[in-house]
Amino acid sequence: MRILVTGGGGFLGSHLVERLERDGHDVFVARRRDYDLTRWEDGERLFQDAQPTRVFHLAAEVGGIGANMRNPGRFWFANQIMGAYVLELARQHEVQKLILAGTVCAYPKFTPVPFHEDDLWNGYPEETNAPYGVAKKSILVGAQGYREQYGLNAIFLLPANMYGPRDNFDTQNAHVIPDLIRKMTESRERVVLWGDGSPSREFLYVDDCAQGLMLAADHYDGREPVNLGTGVETTIRETAELIAELTGFEGEIVWDTSMPNGQPRRSLDTSRARDLFGFEARTPLREGLERTIVWYREHAAAVAGAQA
Repeated sequence: MRILVTGGGGFLGSHLVERLERDGHDVFVARRRDYDLTRWEDGERLFQDAQPTRVFHLAAEVGGIGANMRNPGRFWFANQIMGAYVLELARQHEVQKLILAGTVCAYPKFTPVPFHEDDLWNGYPEETNAPYGVAKKSILVGAQGYREQYGLNAIFLLPANMYGPRDNFDTQNAHVIPDLIRKMTESRERVVLWGDGSPSREFLYVDDCAQGLMLAADHYDGREPVNLGTGVETTIRETAELIAELTGFEGEIVWDTSMPNGQPRRSLDTSRARDLFGFEARTPLREGLERTIVWYREHAAAVAGAQA
């Protein structure tokens, strides 16, 4: 199958591309340096070059709480416009199937735990990442509209917080796990973390997420969004303590309560993915963190050089 993966050179995209190629697919990898999908002409050129029968839209502008607070307008614009263009181009090019990656940030701030897909519209997202979450959620509306009007087979998936090898370890916009790994690997005495450690998250190993995307692409054709996760809730404090153990960090962990916590709790109801296309995450958090720490230690110099 001729498959286009937007964001195929990124964190999740690179893992998905590897799996697709192992399965024998002809994969066209779209990277931002070649195609800026916030520009219609670049998107049009991409679809002309790729001529895909199936598209995974993973390209996004995203980061941790700090990056979301610094770039609310950009994150809203870029993610919404990319999704809208990909939907329209998929329609024009008669793509057989479009798989759209949403975000757990789209859920309301005080969603009952575990988050069920039917609760997606029952409130406004947590304020620090609301522009990003709302932009992504609007793509679900577009996908359902294109399905109804044009018959486009577009599905929408909601992954939990991802982590793993090749994650973004940037000092300015990393998510919580890569940020903790970098800090606790570089420092031996003291690390300062935002908030009070009480919020919870659900962490999904990146290769498990890639498997979930592929299973959904092959076996799910519905209009309703579907969560991808582990169903395991872990507090930020527990996560920090586990990473400290695994990295050998014995210094002081300081919680800066003047900084925001973000969403109070996140944990997904994963029954829909299991029932509809047989997805169950396989990688326990400890095992996934061990792999990620090993990868980071082997590539830390290259990561630092890329940021310089």
